Amino acid sequence: MNLLETINDPADLRQLPRTQLTPLATELRQFLLDSVSKTGGHLSSNLGTVELTIALHYVFNTPHDRIVWDVGHQTYSHKILTGRRGRMPTLRQLNGLSGFPKRDESIYDTFGTAHSSTSISAALGMAQAAKLKGEDRHAIAVIGDGSMTAGMAFEALNNAGVEDDCNLLVVLNDNDMSISPPVGALNRYLARLMSGQFYAAAKNVGRSVLPGPVLDLARKLEEHAKGMVVPATMFEEFGFNYIGPIDGHDLDSLIPTLENIKKLKGPQFLHVVTKKGQGYKLAEAEPILYHGTGKFNPTEGIKPATAPSKITYTEVFGNWLCDMAASDKRLVGITPAMREGSGMVRFHQQYPERYFDVGIAEQHSVTFAAGIATEGLKPVLAIYSTFLQRGYDQLIHDVALQNLDVTFALDRAGLVGADGATHAGNYDLAYLRCIPNMVVMAASDENECRQMLTTAYHYPGPAAVRYPRGAGVGAAIQEALTSIEMGKGEVRREGKGIAILAFGSLVAPSIAAGEELNATVANMRFVKPLDVELVKRLAKEHDYLVTVEEGCVMGGAGSAVMEALAAEGIAKPVLNLGLPDKFIDQGDPGALLASVGLDAKGIAASIRQRFAAGEPRLVVNNT
Repeated sequence: MNLLETINDPADLRQLPRTQLTPLATELRQFLLDSVSKTGGHLSSNLGTVELTIALHYVFNTPHDRIVWDVGHQTYSHKILTGRRGRMPTLRQLNGLSGFPKRDESIYDTFGTAHSSTSISAALGMAQAAKLKGEDRHAIAVIGDGSMTAGMAFEALNNAGVEDDCNLLVVLNDNDMSISPPVGALNRYLARLMSGQFYAAAKNVGRSVLPGPVLDLARKLEEHAKGMVVPATMFEEFGFNYIGPIDGHDLDSLIPTLENIKKLKGPQFLHVVTKKGQGYKLAEAEPILYHGTGKFNPTEGIKPATAPSKITYTEVFGNWLCDMAASDKRLVGITPAMREGSGMVRFHQQYPERYFDVGIAEQHSVTFAAGIATEGLKPVLAIYSTFLQRGYDQLIHDVALQNLDVTFALDRAGLVGADGATHAGNYDLAYLRCIPNMVVMAASDENECRQMLTTAYHYPGPAAVRYPRGAGVGAAIQEALTSIEMGKGEVRREGKGIAILAFGSLVAPSIAAGEELNATVANMRFVKPLDVELVKRLAKEHDYLVTVEEGCVMGGAGSAVMEALAAEGIAKPVLNLGLPDKFIDQGDPGALLASVGLDAKGIAASIRQRFAAGEPRLVVNNT
């Protein structure tokens, strides 16, 4: 039996002699590679945290001591060592193992961290709670250098640094790599810290030149030497005891260092340098390519993708961005650390002076765009729907309140599949349409997405276009940068009795359901401003109305339709179909939509169930 098979929880790990930890790390890294290559998932980041994960569980008494991982996609080793090795073949699948920490999955997952930069705040809360309850425990936040670019991390540092009696350890996992290449002054600062051996040598200069008894002078010389190398040790200024940087792949450095830190009181900061993709040469060479993978052969590596039969919505946006930039020099493209995910690589290459990656800082990205707009330029902020939630205050106060001309390209709207509830864009229609001055559009196909982006860009105020993850329906895309009429939907199928008012990605299955039921189907296009005239006409000409959207029913597009009917004094039976009032977990997107009745079959079935008897009930169906 190999070593890894003997580890069913961290208590087993702590029984091993230290000499066996390096062989264990080798086995664990190979297991990770074999497992993720079969399921897909986040690979590079997990290969880089093998030794750090082993060391933390070896030194600290988990789960009594709390570990919070940030971002949580680097926790596969943690999951394997905490009793979930056998479930790895189900990773990121329906009813399977989550790709992120999940509190209801294991007592070792102390906090869910699928959005970045929350770990220090959460761990500080845990440490303070332990102090209040009189419990002797440590709280450890493991945070990546990409996550350290967010303001929330520094808010937590600022709070934690004054808590002298708080058992908090912040471990900076510095791999010089977030999802996209890291950016900003902090990254340059960290790069200086870890460059060469000069800093490490300078820290010990006092001990190397002076006899042991002259400890006070040695300490002063050490601080002076460190000050010459690093003008301001930022984390010490926050009130932390800074240790590092140390090699995050060297267990002989990690474990003694952590054992010493464990004895210290007050906030501690350990700077660990790791390599993303460590131990797998292909991932080391191309960490972005191997950041999130599908299935692949580890011997051959990830092969270039064959040309897909259908273009993705992300590619539609990326192509539109370059085309619009060529026609308008005022266009500025902005992303919060999602250059690849948002389809901005070509724009960055062609227009580097107009491309801004602001790091994992969604709040800042929104207000930064607002500032650019005040100067007469045309900012386009490419951001996932789930991440715009983090900039909601800025969206309201800094953009909409001032009616600034910012275009929001909302990728990953609706259910997203393997990343699960934390990354699903289920709420944007509800949280955007209630904001004054906002225009909100939902694209039903690839060409309409391009037209809506153009419409949003030319609108002299805040406008959002939402589109789903993955490929569209295969619609032909017109090269021209044409707009559509503001606030106007279109009837896509004429029928009788029932009118289906469909929004965005669910227009296609609604048309299929309409064919089965001989129903009228309208592509509403705009959630705000809603095409009230079309709603009135459909209500007048049909007995029943059905709204369909890939967003939350509560407060969503269907609610907008019902509000419009009420405002016009129209009493009409309405069935609202959309995502239910619960978090929907990971799985195949098509299967997930079917599970909540939002495929063509489910839409038709819900309509039949409600209206078949001819005596409709005036209640909202949240299935």
